[in-house]
Amino acid sequence: MGGQTMPNCSMLVLSSSERDPDWPDSLDAEQGVYTYFGDNKKPGHELHETPKQGNRLLSQMFAAVVTVHERQTVPPVLVFTKIGEGRSVRFRGLAVPSADQSDGLVAIWRQTSGKRFQNYRARFEVLDCQEISRKWLELLKSRHAEEAMDCAPTVWRRWVERGEVKRLRAPRTIQHRTKEQQLPASRDQLGLSLLKVLHGSFGSGCRWEAHDFEFVAAELFRFIEPRALSIEITRCTADGGRDAVGKLRIGGDEGHADGVHAEFALEAKCYAPRNGVGVKELARLISRIRHRQFGVLITTSYLAPQAYRELRADGHPIVVISGADIVRILRDQGITSEHHLSQWLEASCADLRR
Repeated sequence: MGGQTMPNCSMLVLSSSERDPDWPDSLDAEQGVYTYFGDNKKPGHELHETPKQGNRLLSQMFAAVVTVHERQTVPPVLVFTKIGEGRSVRFRGLAVPSADQSDGLVAIWRQTSGKRFQNYRARFEVLDCQEISRKWLELLKSRHAEEAMDCAPTVWRRWVERGEVKRLRAPRTIQHRTKEQQLPASRDQLGLSLLKVLHGSFGSGCRWEAHDFEFVAAELFRFIEPRALSIEITRCTADGGRDAVGKLRIGGDEGHADGVHAEFALEAKCYAPRNGVGVKELARLISRIRHRQFGVLITTSYLAPQAYRELRADGHPIVVISGADIVRILRDQGITSEHHLSQWLEASCADLRR
Protein backbone atom coordinates (compact mmCIF):
# COMPACT_ATOMS: atom_id res chain seq x y z
CA MET A 1 0.00 0.00 0.00
CA GLY A 2 1.35 3.42 -0.96
CA GLY A 3 4.13 2.34 -3.33
CA GLN A 4 6.52 -0.41 -4.32
CA THR A 5 9.63 1.12 -2.78
CA MET A 6 10.59 2.65 0.56
CA PRO A 7 9.66 5.05 2.01
CA ASN A 8 6.54 5.22 -0.16
CA CYS A 9 5.25 1.83 1.01
CA SER A 10 3.13 2.41 4.12
CA MET A 11 1.99 -1.20 4.65
CA LEU A 12 2.99 -4.58 3.21
CA VAL A 13 0.85 -7.74 3.08
CA LEU A 14 2.52 -11.12 2.57
CA SER A 15 0.01 -13.73 1.45
CA SER A 16 0.87 -17.34 0.68
CA SER A 17 -0.83 -20.68 0.13
CA GLU A 18 2.25 -22.41 1.66
CA ARG A 19 1.65 -25.14 -0.94
CA ASP A 20 4.36 -24.36 -3.48
CA PRO A 21 6.98 -27.12 -3.01
CA ASP A 22 9.63 -25.14 -4.89
CA TRP A 23 9.09 -22.05 -2.74
CA PRO A 24 8.01 -23.38 0.68
CA ASP A 25 6.81 -20.30 2.57
CA SER A 26 6.25 -21.40 6.17
CA LEU A 27 5.51 -20.18 9.67
CA ASP A 28 7.52 -21.63 12.55
CA ALA A 29 4.90 -20.85 15.21
CA GLU A 30 7.07 -22.35 17.93
CA GLN A 31 9.87 -19.83 17.32
CA GLY A 32 7.78 -17.00 15.87
CA VAL A 33 9.66 -16.90 12.55
CA TYR A 34 8.06 -16.61 9.11
CA THR A 35 10.06 -17.68 6.05
CA TYR A 36 8.97 -16.04 2.82
CA PHE A 37 10.36 -16.38 -0.70
CA GLY A 38 10.52 -13.38 -3.00
CA ASP A 39 8.81 -12.82 -6.34
CA ASN A 40 11.57 -13.83 -8.78
CA LYS A 41 10.33 -17.41 -9.06
CA LYS A 42 11.01 -18.04 -12.75
CA PRO A 43 14.07 -17.46 -14.95
CA GLY A 44 14.16 -14.41 -17.17
CA HIS A 45 14.63 -11.54 -14.71
CA GLU A 46 17.46 -10.22 -12.58
CA LEU A 47 17.04 -10.59 -8.81
CA HIS A 48 15.55 -7.09 -8.31
CA GLU A 49 13.98 -6.57 -11.74
CA THR A 50 10.59 -8.19 -11.10
CA PRO A 51 7.25 -6.76 -12.34
CA LYS A 52 5.97 -5.94 -8.85
CA GLN A 53 9.38 -4.86 -7.52
CA GLY A 54 8.87 -7.12 -4.51
CA ASN A 55 12.49 -8.23 -4.19
CA ARG A 56 13.75 -4.67 -4.41
CA LEU A 57 11.44 -3.72 -1.56
CA LEU A 58 12.63 -6.71 0.50
CA SER A 59 16.23 -5.61 -0.03
CA GLN A 60 15.45 -2.07 1.13
CA MET A 61 13.53 -3.26 4.21
CA PHE A 62 16.21 -5.63 5.46
CA ALA A 63 18.89 -3.00 4.94
CA ALA A 64 16.92 -0.53 7.09
CA VAL A 65 16.76 -2.48 10.38
CA VAL A 66 19.98 -1.08 11.81
CA THR A 67 19.11 2.48 12.94
CA VAL A 68 16.03 4.19 14.40
CA HIS A 69 15.84 6.65 11.51
CA GLU A 70 15.78 3.86 8.93
CA ARG A 71 13.41 1.63 10.91
CA GLN A 72 10.87 4.46 10.88
CA THR A 73 10.63 4.01 7.11
CA VAL A 74 9.99 0.24 7.24
CA PRO A 75 6.33 -0.60 6.58
CA PRO A 76 4.45 -2.89 8.98
CA VAL A 77 4.24 -6.41 7.56
CA LEU A 78 0.94 -8.30 7.87
CA VAL A 79 1.24 -12.04 7.24
CA PHE A 80 -1.68 -14.05 5.86
CA THR A 81 -1.98 -17.64 4.64
CA LYS A 82 -4.69 -18.94 2.34
CA ILE A 83 -7.10 -21.54 3.67
CA GLY A 84 -9.37 -23.77 1.63
CA GLU A 85 -10.53 -22.51 -1.72
CA GLY A 86 -11.38 -19.04 -2.96
CA ARG A 87 -10.25 -15.89 -1.18
CA SER A 88 -10.40 -17.09 2.44
CA VAL A 89 -7.25 -16.31 4.42
CA ARG A 90 -6.02 -16.58 7.99
CA PHE A 91 -4.12 -13.74 9.69
CA ARG A 92 -0.83 -15.06 11.11
CA GLY A 93 0.66 -11.95 12.67
CA LEU A 94 2.44 -8.60 12.53
CA ALA A 95 6.05 -9.12 11.47
CA VAL A 96 9.35 -7.27 11.09
CA PRO A 97 12.48 -8.11 9.08
CA SER A 98 15.01 -10.21 10.97
CA ALA A 99 18.14 -8.34 11.99
CA ASP A 100 20.28 -11.47 11.50
CA GLN A 101 22.74 -10.31 8.87
CA SER A 102 23.78 -13.84 7.93
CA ASP A 103 20.32 -15.39 7.58
CA GLY A 104 17.75 -12.60 7.47
CA LEU A 105 17.74 -12.01 3.72
CA VAL A 106 19.64 -14.47 1.54
CA ALA A 107 19.85 -14.63 -2.27
CA ILE A 108 19.61 -18.26 -3.32
CA TRP A 109 20.12 -19.92 -6.69
CA ARG A 110 17.52 -22.06 -8.44
CA GLN A 111 17.52 -23.88 -11.77
CA THR A 112 14.60 -24.45 -14.14
CA SER A 113 14.95 -26.08 -17.58
CA GLY A 114 18.70 -25.58 -17.44
CA LYS A 115 18.40 -21.85 -16.66
CA ARG A 116 19.84 -20.50 -13.42
CA PHE A 117 18.32 -17.55 -11.58
CA GLN A 118 18.24 -16.02 -8.11
CA ASN A 119 15.48 -15.29 -5.64
CA TYR A 120 15.35 -14.10 -2.04
CA ARG A 121 14.63 -16.17 1.05
CA ALA A 122 13.49 -13.76 3.74
CA ARG A 123 13.12 -14.40 7.47
CA PHE A 124 10.58 -12.28 9.35
CA GLU A 125 10.03 -12.23 13.10
CA VAL A 126 6.38 -12.32 14.17
CA LEU A 127 5.73 -9.90 17.02
CA ASP A 128 3.79 -10.82 20.15
CA CYS A 129 0.84 -8.62 19.23
CA GLN A 130 -2.68 -9.54 20.34
CA GLU A 131 -4.60 -6.98 18.33
CA ILE A 132 -4.26 -4.85 15.19
CA SER A 133 -6.57 -1.85 15.35
CA ARG A 134 -8.42 -0.63 12.28
CA LYS A 135 -7.61 2.95 13.30
CA TRP A 136 -3.87 2.24 13.00
CA LEU A 137 -4.31 0.76 9.53
CA GLU A 138 -6.45 3.72 8.42
CA LEU A 139 -3.84 6.21 9.64
CA LEU A 140 -1.12 4.28 7.83
CA LYS A 141 -3.23 4.37 4.69
CA SER A 142 -3.79 8.12 4.95
CA ARG A 143 -0.04 8.58 5.63
CA HIS A 144 -0.40 10.33 8.98
CA ALA A 145 2.89 8.94 10.30
CA GLU A 146 3.01 10.60 13.73
CA GLU A 147 -0.60 9.80 14.58
CA ALA A 148 -0.17 6.25 13.32
CA MET A 149 2.84 5.75 15.60
CA ASP A 150 0.87 7.01 18.61
CA CYS A 151 -1.77 4.28 18.22
CA ALA A 152 0.52 1.54 16.90
CA PRO A 153 0.88 -1.71 18.90
CA THR A 154 3.41 -1.38 21.71
CA VAL A 155 5.65 -4.12 20.33
CA TRP A 156 5.82 -2.29 17.00
CA ARG A 157 6.82 1.00 18.63
CA ARG A 158 9.52 -0.74 20.67
CA TRP A 159 10.93 -2.30 17.53
CA VAL A 160 11.01 1.02 15.70
CA GLU A 161 12.45 2.99 18.64
CA ARG A 162 14.84 0.40 20.13
CA GLY A 163 15.14 -2.45 17.66
CA GLU A 164 13.61 -4.64 20.38
CA VAL A 165 11.83 -7.79 19.20
CA LYS A 166 9.40 -9.76 21.33
CA ARG A 167 8.35 -12.75 19.25
CA LEU A 168 5.00 -14.49 19.40
CA ARG A 169 6.05 -18.02 20.37
CA ALA A 170 3.60 -20.93 20.58
CA PRO A 171 5.11 -24.17 21.96
CA ARG A 172 3.62 -27.36 20.60
CA THR A 173 1.16 -29.31 22.70
CA ILE A 174 1.89 -32.52 20.78
CA GLN A 175 5.61 -33.12 20.47
CA HIS A 176 5.56 -36.07 18.06
CA ARG A 177 4.70 -35.92 14.38
CA THR A 178 2.57 -38.36 12.44
CA LYS A 179 3.92 -40.45 9.60
CA GLU A 180 2.20 -38.14 7.11
CA GLN A 181 3.82 -35.07 8.66
CA GLN A 182 7.26 -36.65 8.39
CA LEU A 183 7.03 -37.38 4.66
CA PRO A 184 6.43 -35.08 1.68
CA ALA A 185 2.74 -34.62 0.83
CA SER A 186 1.36 -36.84 -1.92
CA ARG A 187 0.88 -33.77 -4.14
CA ASP A 188 4.60 -32.97 -3.82
CA GLN A 189 5.76 -35.30 -6.57
CA LEU A 190 9.14 -33.60 -6.90
CA GLY A 191 9.81 -33.97 -3.18
CA LEU A 192 8.94 -37.66 -3.34
CA SER A 193 11.19 -38.11 -6.37
CA LEU A 194 14.10 -36.45 -4.53
CA LEU A 195 13.71 -38.93 -1.68
CA LYS A 196 13.53 -41.78 -4.20
CA VAL A 197 16.80 -40.68 -5.81
CA LEU A 198 18.44 -40.31 -2.40
CA HIS A 199 17.33 -43.75 -1.20
CA GLY A 200 18.20 -45.39 -4.51
CA SER A 201 21.77 -44.10 -4.47
CA PHE A 202 23.05 -46.11 -1.50
CA GLY A 203 23.27 -49.82 -0.81
CA SER A 204 23.92 -53.06 -2.65
CA GLY A 205 23.98 -52.57 -6.41
CA CYS A 206 23.72 -48.76 -6.11
CA ARG A 207 26.14 -45.95 -6.99
CA TRP A 208 27.48 -45.78 -3.44
CA GLU A 209 27.72 -48.14 -0.50
CA ALA A 210 25.18 -47.95 2.32
CA HIS A 211 27.86 -46.58 4.67
CA ASP A 212 28.36 -43.55 2.39
CA PHE A 213 24.93 -42.20 3.33
CA GLU A 214 26.39 -41.33 6.73
CA PHE A 215 28.62 -38.71 5.09
CA VAL A 216 25.58 -37.23 3.35
CA ALA A 217 23.57 -37.25 6.60
CA ALA A 218 26.37 -35.37 8.35
CA GLU A 219 26.35 -32.75 5.59
CA LEU A 220 22.56 -32.38 5.82
CA PHE A 221 22.86 -31.71 9.56
CA ARG A 222 25.54 -29.08 8.90
CA PHE A 223 23.12 -27.29 6.56
CA ILE A 224 20.59 -26.70 9.35
CA GLU A 225 23.16 -26.41 12.17
CA PRO A 226 26.16 -24.48 10.79
CA ARG A 227 27.66 -24.47 14.29
CA ALA A 228 28.08 -28.24 14.18
CA LEU A 229 31.80 -28.86 14.34
CA SER A 230 34.17 -31.80 14.02
CA ILE A 231 31.63 -34.35 12.76
CA GLU A 232 33.51 -37.62 12.50
CA ILE A 233 32.07 -40.66 10.71
CA THR A 234 32.71 -43.82 12.70
CA ARG A 235 33.96 -47.04 11.15
CA CYS A 236 31.24 -49.10 9.48
CA THR A 237 32.21 -52.03 11.71
CA ALA A 238 32.12 -51.64 15.47
CA ASP A 239 30.71 -48.11 15.33
CA GLY A 240 29.42 -48.30 18.88
CA GLY A 241 25.85 -47.68 17.82
CA ARG A 242 26.70 -44.29 16.36
CA ASP A 243 27.27 -43.51 12.70
CA ALA A 244 28.93 -40.19 13.54
CA VAL A 245 29.92 -38.08 16.52
CA GLY A 246 30.42 -34.35 16.69
CA LYS A 247 30.19 -31.14 18.68
CA LEU A 248 27.80 -28.21 18.49
CA ARG A 249 29.04 -24.77 19.49
CA ILE A 250 26.67 -22.93 21.84
CA GLY A 251 27.25 -19.24 22.52
CA GLY A 252 30.01 -17.07 21.09
CA ASP A 253 31.60 -17.66 17.72
CA GLU A 254 34.98 -18.65 16.38
CA GLY A 255 36.44 -15.37 17.57
CA HIS A 256 35.31 -15.83 21.17
CA ALA A 257 36.60 -18.25 23.80
CA ASP A 258 33.53 -18.31 26.04
CA GLY A 259 31.33 -20.57 23.89
CA VAL A 260 30.73 -24.15 25.01
CA HIS A 261 30.54 -27.37 22.99
CA ALA A 262 27.73 -29.89 23.31
CA GLU A 263 28.60 -33.36 22.06
CA PHE A 264 26.15 -35.34 19.96
CA ALA A 265 25.81 -38.75 18.35
CA LEU A 266 24.31 -39.10 14.88
CA GLU A 267 22.49 -42.11 13.44
CA ALA A 268 21.69 -42.24 9.70
CA LYS A 269 19.01 -44.54 8.22
CA CYS A 270 18.61 -44.60 4.43
CA TYR A 271 15.25 -46.36 4.31
CA ALA A 272 12.53 -46.47 1.67
CA PRO A 273 9.68 -44.05 2.56
CA ARG A 274 7.37 -46.99 3.27
CA ASN A 275 9.78 -48.47 5.87
CA GLY A 276 9.83 -46.53 9.11
CA VAL A 277 12.52 -46.44 11.80
CA GLY A 278 11.26 -48.50 14.71
CA VAL A 279 11.73 -48.78 18.46
CA LYS A 280 14.72 -51.11 18.13
CA GLU A 281 16.79 -48.75 15.97
CA LEU A 282 15.88 -45.76 18.14
CA ALA A 283 16.78 -47.61 21.34
CA ARG A 284 20.20 -48.34 19.85
CA LEU A 285 20.90 -44.62 19.52
CA ILE A 286 19.43 -43.73 22.91
CA SER A 287 21.60 -46.33 24.66
CA ARG A 288 24.77 -44.72 23.25
CA ILE A 289 24.04 -41.18 24.42
CA ARG A 290 26.08 -40.28 27.45
CA HIS A 291 25.44 -37.62 30.10
CA ARG A 292 25.17 -34.10 28.65
CA GLN A 293 25.02 -35.38 25.09
CA PHE A 294 22.19 -35.35 22.57
CA GLY A 295 21.35 -37.47 19.57
CA VAL A 296 20.43 -36.82 15.93
CA LEU A 297 18.41 -39.29 13.90
CA ILE A 298 18.40 -38.64 10.14
CA THR A 299 16.25 -40.86 7.94
CA THR A 300 14.92 -40.74 4.40
CA SER A 301 11.69 -42.27 5.76
CA TYR A 302 9.98 -41.60 9.10
CA LEU A 303 10.10 -42.50 12.77
CA ALA A 304 7.34 -44.98 13.59
CA PRO A 305 4.50 -43.51 15.70
CA GLN A 306 5.08 -45.75 18.72
CA ALA A 307 8.79 -44.99 18.77
CA TYR A 308 8.12 -41.25 18.36
CA ARG A 309 5.58 -41.19 21.20
CA GLU A 310 7.92 -43.05 23.55
CA LEU A 311 10.82 -40.79 22.60
CA ARG A 312 8.93 -37.62 23.54
CA ALA A 313 7.16 -39.11 26.55
CA ASP A 314 10.49 -40.19 28.07
CA GLY A 315 12.14 -36.86 27.28
CA HIS A 316 15.16 -38.24 25.42
CA PRO A 317 17.21 -35.45 23.76
CA ILE A 318 16.95 -36.70 20.18
CA VAL A 319 16.56 -34.49 17.09
CA VAL A 320 14.46 -36.26 14.43
CA ILE A 321 15.14 -35.28 10.81
CA SER A 322 12.78 -37.23 8.53
CA GLY A 323 12.13 -37.42 4.80
CA ALA A 324 10.06 -34.23 4.62
CA ASP A 325 12.75 -32.37 6.59
CA ILE A 326 15.46 -33.58 4.20
CA VAL A 327 13.46 -32.34 1.21
CA ARG A 328 13.09 -28.90 2.85
CA ILE A 329 16.81 -28.78 3.63
CA LEU A 330 17.72 -29.64 0.04
CA ARG A 331 15.37 -27.00 -1.34
CA ASP A 332 16.78 -24.37 1.01
CA GLN A 333 20.17 -25.16 -0.55
CA GLY A 334 18.79 -24.74 -4.06
CA ILE A 335 18.70 -28.49 -4.81
CA THR A 336 15.35 -28.73 -6.55
CA SER A 337 15.77 -31.35 -9.28
CA GLU A 338 16.83 -34.98 -9.53
CA HIS A 339 19.77 -34.00 -11.73
CA HIS A 340 20.95 -31.33 -9.28
CA LEU A 341 20.62 -33.80 -6.38
CA SER A 342 22.71 -36.38 -8.24
CA GLN A 343 25.40 -33.76 -8.87
CA TRP A 344 25.41 -32.77 -5.21
CA LEU A 345 25.64 -36.40 -4.07
CA GLU A 346 28.55 -37.01 -6.44
CA ALA A 347 30.44 -34.02 -5.06
CA SER A 348 29.55 -34.67 -1.41
CA CYS A 349 30.50 -38.34 -1.37
CA ALA A 350 33.75 -37.63 -3.20
CA ASP A 351 34.76 -34.73 -0.94
CA LEU A 352 33.60 -36.04 2.41
CA ARG A 353 35.29 -39.43 2.08
CA ARG A 354 38.73 -37.91 1.57
